[in-house]
Amino acid sequence: MVSFAPDGPLASASSGDLLADRRYAWGQGALAERDFAAAADLFRQTIEIAPDWAPAHLALGDALAGQGDSGEAAAAWGQAARLDPSGVLGADLKIAALGAGQAPPAAPRDYVRALFDEYAPRFDAHLRGALAYRGPELLRAAIERACAEAGRAFAFDVCLDLGCGSGLMAEELRERVGALHGCDLSPRMIEIAHATGAYARLHAADIHDYLSEQGERSADLVVAADVFVYMGDLAAVFAQCARVTAPGGLFAFSVQRGEGADWSVGADLRYAHTSDYVERLAAAHGFRVMVLEAASTRKDAGRDVPGLVAVLARA
Repeated sequence: MVSFAPDGPLASASSGDLLADRRYAWGQGALAERDFAAAADLFRQTIEIAPDWAPAHLALGDALAGQGDSGEAAAAWGQAARLDPSGVLGADLKIAALGAGQAPPAAPRDYVRALFDEYAPRFDAHLRGALAYRGPELLRAAIERACAEAGRAFAFDVCLDLGCGSGLMAEELRERVGALHGCDLSPRMIEIAHATGAYARLHAADIHDYLSEQGERSADLVVAADVFVYMGDLAAVFAQCARVTAPGGLFAFSVQRGEGADWSVGADLRYAHTSDYVERLAAAHGFRVMVLEAASTRKDAGRDVPGLVAVLARA
């Protein structure tokens, strides 16, 4: 079943009608118990009462997908997308993951912001516990190896931490960086990162907007730990990172590993990228590949999620 991970934005939203909200809540309970037929019936009842409420159409699609009715699921998600022009519910991602529509070049900003604002209070515990997340440790080790290969000290003057989240990457690098600067779409994540005391500056901003405000050659390390899983087309961000990274500086990141197309949306609603795509983008934007290796940064349902860890050097 295609579903949000971990919960999805606006899980507690209201239709404005108490009866519809009750049906919806009961439907979510049935969905959690994998009683898809009952859930679908309850979501249809919800839609009868509140026909223009996008979350009910989205949830109906979830229930139908659980029953294996991909065509009806795609139709329900399509209706949710039409009723949710901001994309905050991520309906287009679900349609793409089902293979029933074109994947957007990136997850909608409102979707990512809402997802992580809701996720923030339990972010670290869930990542480190249920998902066995180890992205920052893997990236730190890869950066250290790249420095050794380049014959340079494992130390940096300025680091830009893109999609910094709660600051887990900063904890791995703070002793190696003179000034850490971070950005994240989620204001609640920025609050948690600020409490670490690791950052000189933090900004609640989209990566593209944030990078556009940074000076040319202003950083000697740019990191993005499990951030590009919410972006498909990486050409623009590679161009911006090439502009802000000083010659000899490093650009380090992790992605989920895909096959076939350069990038695609998986059942977990995250984007995956191929190693060939990363190599071509690196060459096109003046980076030399120092490290590009298979590595899993987290688990899903107890299984390692295929990924890539990359460290690129700016020419």
